[in-house]
Amino acid sequence: MGLGLQGPKSLVGFVLLAVIGAVAGASPAPKSSNKTIIGGGGSIYDHLRQYGLPIGLLPKGITEYSLDDSSGEFRVFLPQPCRAKFENQVRYDLNVSGTLTYGRIADLSGVSAQELFLWFPVKGIRVDVPSSGLIYFDVGVVDKQFSLSLFESPPDCTALDPSDLSSSSSSNSPSELKLKLKTLSEDVGYKAAS
Repeated sequence: MGLGLQGPKSLVGFVLLAVIGAVAGASPAPKSSNKTIIGGGGSIYDHLRQYGLPIGLLPKGITEYSLDDSSGEFRVFLPQPCRAKFENQVRYDLNVSGTLTYGRIADLSGVSAQELFLWFPVKGIRVDVPSSGLIYFDVGVVDKQFSLSLFESPPDCTALDPSDLSSSSSSNSPSELKLKLKTLSEDVGYKAAS
């Protein structure tokens, strides 16, 4: 009965096709990238919405971004460092990065928030219960609470003056904080404790 193959040429052809098919099936498929680059799958603002976050967490003017869909790691590129105003001033570096999970940005870098006269790096952002209308910025020591309504749309971001970049660092060491507190207290007439 067989396969209806007649003669050695047909058998060789069949074996050759079988070998080619086996080799083709055994070769690994090209790896698909989980990265989305701007223009290839919506905007970074669309991704923020998909993760249950308001789009106003990032400013206008983003030139490109990358997002790894499997890990949630993202990087946003701005044309220049800039400052936006919510209840407080928020500063964005050239590159902002972090990890998106639903309702949260962890391992955030490139964002600082001003409280009184000090700049604190924002380490994370979370929306615990969307119906509460609140969002929290983790600035290390405490969580700063804001109204979600402040972040409904991407804010305009004003370019930073180069003197702003050199005069106030986004990370304050304990000695820098102590010096700033001492200077402020002396300016208002208080004597700082040693």
